[in-house]
Formats: sequence, structure tokens, C-alpha cells
Amino acid sequence: MTQKIDMQAVVPSDLDDQRFDQIAAQLFPDFSRSKLQGWIKDGQLTADGKVFKPREKLFAGTTLDLQAELEDEVSMAPEDIPLDIIFEDDDIIVLNKPAGLVVHPAAGHPSGTLVNALLNHLPEMAQLPRAGIVHRLDMDTSGIMVVAKTLLAHGSLVNQLQERTVTREYEAVCMGVMIGGGTVDKQMGRHPKDRKKMAVLEFGGKPAITHYRVAERFASHTHVYVNLETGRTHQIRVHMAHIKYPLVGDAVYAGRPKIPKHAEMPLVDGLRAFPRQALHARKLKLIHPRSGKTMQWSVPTPQDLIDLLALLRQYDR
Repeated sequence: MTQKIDMQAVVPSDLDDQRFDQIAAQLFPDFSRSKLQGWIKDGQLTADGKVFKPREKLFAGTTLDLQAELEDEVSMAPEDIPLDIIFEDDDIIVLNKPAGLVVHPAAGHPSGTLVNALLNHLPEMAQLPRAGIVHRLDMDTSGIMVVAKTLLAHGSLVNQLQERTVTREYEAVCMGVMIGGGTVDKQMGRHPKDRKKMAVLEFGGKPAITHYRVAERFASHTHVYVNLETGRTHQIRVHMAHIKYPLVGDAVYAGRPKIPKHAEMPLVDGLRAFPRQALHARKLKLIHPRSGKTMQWSVPTPQDLIDLLALLRQYDR
């Protein structure tokens, strides 16, 4: 499905003698810089009816004419998968993702994903990069996510994430007893030996900063709240394991369940049976792409984490 675009704009005096692509980014903010550059090169975005290069300078009073087609960016099939939407307007969707739902199709998960559900909810999202997905949660991490419905929103949210102005708070249950909160500031990248995993790297990684504080202590575990300053793949799971407080249920980074000495059988069984990493995205705060207002949402703790915390209070005193 394609959408025809027919837009015009006149270069104002404050953009006089600037590059074509820079001016276009200011006058057509719904579209990414790379998309506009492609249209300039293809002759779909012209200046006074003429084709210019993206880096050529234009002057005040020049008329920009955008005649283009917005084609689908993704080709996945819509699927009727329920969505737990907690906020939606013309620009964004904020939803509560259940554990077990993959965000984007990949090897091993070609369908049944959040993207398939979003395309069923709003087919026009196929015209957005990754169907509007700007950040992810691991398959077995539950909680709050924001999705863009327009190119304007997509660009704004991506910029906010890059500038670290989006606030994301998680809750997790870790093995071990923390004395207090802290910050993990350790670069991350692909594990040098296992490319399916991420790892803390001394050299060559990307910046990764995780802040955590104690919510509740038990005899052998800790319930924590975690704020991400960056958003690397598996960041919380890797950083918590790095400081020797891996997440309960994290088979990739925590290894086998660590059972407290002299633990009663209900606790032993509960820890061994917990089916996923004990991690939930609970709060989200961002600047609305269109209104510029700060907005925030929260979602409740899922039942499996509630049950795990209740078990720890009863048997891990």
C-alpha cells in the first residue's frame, strides 16, 4: 500500500543560504532526514521546479515541492493478537506488553509478534520504519512500551531516546542481598565468544548506564527498581549479573537457579519454576512528539511477579 504525498513550502528568511536537506528537514518535519535526502536525489523533492543536490544551498523565497509516494517499510502480515493499550492518540500508542510476546519478527519468530498485532490494529503503520517500533523489550520481559503512529512521532521518539530524555523505570527481583542502590556504568557489546549474548566489555563497547535502588530486601534476594539512562540490548540483565546480582529466572545470564540454604520446599519449587527473567517495565515518561508536553504512564506489577514477591516474603525472611 502506498500513500501519495503532495506538499509545498517556501523557504523563510531565517533558513536563507542553508543546505537543501537541512531546510527540508525544518519545513517537512514529519519525515526523516534520510527519507528527504532520498527524495531530493530522486527528484521527488524539487526547488523552484528544479532538481538540486542535498548539499546545495538555497535562498529565502525558494518554493519546495514534494511529490512523492510513501511505500510500506515492512511486509509482515497483520495478525489478530490482543493489545493491552493504555493510551492512544493520533501520534503514539502506549501499551503493556505481556511476557512471552516477541516485539519484532526475527529468526525463530517469523510471526505472532507485537509488529503483527500493530499492523492488524492499524495497517498504515506498515509505512513506518519497523512499524513504529522505537525501542524493544525482550520476549520474556513484560511492561510498558511506546510505539510511533506517524513519521513525526517516530523521529521525535528516536531523538529523545538518543538524547536520553526518555525515563524508563523497571522492577526486578535479583539473587543476593543488596546493601543499597547504585549505578552500573559499564560499556556493553556482543559477547566475544557467544554472539547470541551481550556482555560488559572493557574496550570497544557502547556506553551503558543503569541506576538501581532497593525496594525490598529478603534473606537471599532483593526487589529493586531500575532506571535506564541508555537502552542497550539485555542491559539490565547483563549489568545486574556483572555486579553479582543476576535476575531470578534469567537462564542466559544467571545460570542455574541459586537456591538459598535450608530453603523450604515451596520456595525451592517456586524459584525453580519461575518461567522467565523477573523483569517488568513499570513506568515511562517522555515528551509528546506533537504537543511538546511531558507525559507519563505506569502499569501494574504482573501477577507472576506478585506471586514471586509473596513467596519471598513468606519463605525467604
